Amino acid sequence: METAAVRQPVPVVIFCGGKGSRLKEETDFRPKPMVTIGGRPVLWHIMKGFARHGHNRFILALGYKGQMIKEYFLNHRLLASDFHLETGNGFVTLPHGSARDDFQITFADTGEETLTGERLLKVMKYIPGDRFMATYGDGVTDLDINVLLAHHEAQRTTYGTVGIVTGVHPRSKYGLVQTDERGVIREFRQYPVMKEYTNGGFMVFEKAGILPYLKEGEMVEDALMRMAADGKLALYNHDGYWHCMDTYQDMKELNAQWESGPKWKTWTE
Repeated sequence: METAAVRQPVPVVIFCGGKGSRLKEETDFRPKPMVTIGGRPVLWHIMKGFARHGHNRFILALGYKGQMIKEYFLNHRLLASDFHLETGNGFVTLPHGSARDDFQITFADTGEETLTGERLLKVMKYIPGDRFMATYGDGVTDLDINVLLAHHEAQRTTYGTVGIVTGVHPRSKYGLVQTDERGVIREFRQYPVMKEYTNGGFMVFEKAGILPYLKEGEMVEDALMRMAADGKLALYNHDGYWHCMDTYQDMKELNAQWESGPKWKTWTE
């Protein structure tokens, strides 16, 4: 069985370029990864989750309103802290003990209309070595990243796969009705978590292994389907917490969870 052993940092590509059309109440004004949970962008929450497990090297594939993501990370320590400014020389002093995120970030402009598969092709030059992780800028989880990496290595060694995706239980967009044998309704289940698995978007790849499957003008899912057809893609089932910020209701729910105790917050400040 895989263990969550301490390992060398693996770079993480985060897709940050989409327009988030199902969340237009927010994304008309800012990119989806900058929509906030508890006053911080969902992107920051995702990065904190990876860094919690020792993986703090990020490659952000930017597109729609990407300058807002650059501006946030250039200024976020000041925005999140009290500070002293000397306007004559621009010298800034932060109080002792101010929060400091240890992120190493490459900001890559990959085009406003580019699809995710081509975005990944465009950032390959920034990935050192062969192994990397990838995810989307809108999903949070309590997944142990190092267990996922260990499972990928075990599958690669045993079966020759070159990538792995995390299977999670999706939440139904509709309420479900349960009846007894007479057809009498016994229960309404509002937006239940389903037993089936879907791709939760936390993925690991070997660069040389996925490159032949990527094409310009395509989604990364197109490459995943070709990999699966060739027996090169594995699945890691995660039965813990996962939630995607896809709609305005998702944003409200995640903010409510932040106030009551977020299950995805595995880090300490």
